[in-house]
Amino acid sequence: MARYTGPKTKIARKFGEAIFGEDKSFEKRNYPPGQHGNNRRRGKKSEYAIQLMEKQKAKYTYGILERQFRNLFKKATAAQGITGEVLLQLCESRLDNVVYRMGLSRSRRGARQLVSHRHITVNGGVVNIPSYSLKAGDVIAVREKSKSLEAINTSLEGSSAVYEWITFNNDTKSGTFVSVPARIQIPENINEQFIVELYSK
Repeated sequence: MARYTGPKTKIARKFGEAIFGEDKSFEKRNYPPGQHGNNRRRGKKSEYAIQLMEKQKAKYTYGILERQFRNLFKKATAAQGITGEVLLQLCESRLDNVVYRMGLSRSRRGARQLVSHRHITVNGGVVNIPSYSLKAGDVIAVREKSKSLEAINTSLEGSSAVYEWITFNNDTKSGTFVSVPARIQIPENINEQFIVELYSK
């Protein structure tokens, strides 16, 4: 499936925040890209432009393509609860995102690769679908053969983030998706209401 493989810093600068994680290049130039740099005059954005930017930011953050994202929105609309919140909860429940949150990879792109290359198990069975939707109580672990992977160990050494809805044991390299996170627990700076308004037009 097609994925965005272009320069990440350029996209982060477009949104004015490091949406792909720690980025030294972004810190040097944290303004939108373009010939005239930070001096370029930028007019007031329309309501549609703001809503579109928010949707694009969410898609790039979670590494989801348009059709997949639209399907998640339909699923969120049909579910009980506030549509915008449910949409973000569905994104957070993806296997690649939880692998990233557990610190097994420094980026969601890297986490997606770990899943695709069959390094991750769910409830004891290998799952190689990054978009696999986890349920509360699911146990995610690194495959026995893959526990010595340098990329995983390096990432875990530099990982310090703790999330209330995930438990992780560094020794066994396994953890549990305890529950679907509440909106207040999701750290991403995304205004989901703009996305709902865009898709509702």
